Amino acid sequence: MKQETNLALLLAPHSKESQNEVHFLHTRTCPSLPTMVLKLGIPAGSLQEATLELFRKSGYNISVQPRSYVPIIDDEEIECLLIRAQEMARYVANGALDAGLTGHDWIVETNSDVREVAELRFSKVSRRPVRWVLCVPEESPIQTVQDLEGKHIATEGVGLTTQFLARHGVTAHVEFSWGATEVKPQTKLADAIVEVTETGSSLKANKLRIVAEILQSTTRFIANHEAYKDDWKRQKIDDIVLMLQATMAAEGKVGLMMNVPKEKLHEVIAILPALKNPTISGLSDDLWFSVSTIIEESAVRKLIPRLKFTGACGIVEYPISKIIE
Repeated sequence: MKQETNLALLLAPHSKESQNEVHFLHTRTCPSLPTMVLKLGIPAGSLQEATLELFRKSGYNISVQPRSYVPIIDDEEIECLLIRAQEMARYVANGALDAGLTGHDWIVETNSDVREVAELRFSKVSRRPVRWVLCVPEESPIQTVQDLEGKHIATEGVGLTTQFLARHGVTAHVEFSWGATEVKPQTKLADAIVEVTETGSSLKANKLRIVAEILQSTTRFIANHEAYKDDWKRQKIDDIVLMLQATMAAEGKVGLMMNVPKEKLHEVIAILPALKNPTISGLSDDLWFSVSTIIEESAVRKLIPRLKFTGACGIVEYPISKIIE
């Protein structure tokens, strides 16, 4: 009953659709469902599609109905809930959710006490960390953090910014920005902004100059401390993380298999990149070996001609969906 109450409180302040989801959560409880369920938060917004795709590739099919906060997952031991990444750490910390995915930046911003189970380097654009940066207009006289003393700063990351300024001994007026943050310095609504960027293209388009970097952030799989102490939930969380990490490790990689004559084996091995060492197996013909390896897909077009020239034959390239060390 506590599980249902927490989820209901989490959703209740929102729209009529939210209340419908609360009813859905209550009506899901029936004898046919397992007694152990992991309450998992899926980030809504910019990370949502990338997260759903990562789960799909990892073997978990999650579908989201229009205007619904409760995704359907093909694992009866998991109950998903769509939550904004900005709020995820808070709900995991207070136990409304057992686990979830959010950015390290929002853990810091909300000062949430959660267990960071794993770093997952993915985002809506690339695997690069996102950066929270302090920016001013290109023509601004502000050159250093100290020049912001007494100035007005607009940002969505009020906590991040306040902590950063305190570390530098600077007192400024930090205001929460509801959006369109990049235009505020140009329209004299703020002297500076603190904004998150992945490529920097939006900052350049708005003629902003970076004064300092405040924080780099990547996606984290987080868990409630009490939930992670539970043997069943910890194992379930660790299993999910293992599959997600295995899928990410395989991205951009392919496998190669080939037959190599005995006299050319050392030459072929010498030109093969590998995660560790290639796998070499003897064939029924003692004069031939089977060689398998995993390489970056981008290297294939240059490597295969070299392998063929060196003496390898029967070369087969095949996709890799997961790599588990």
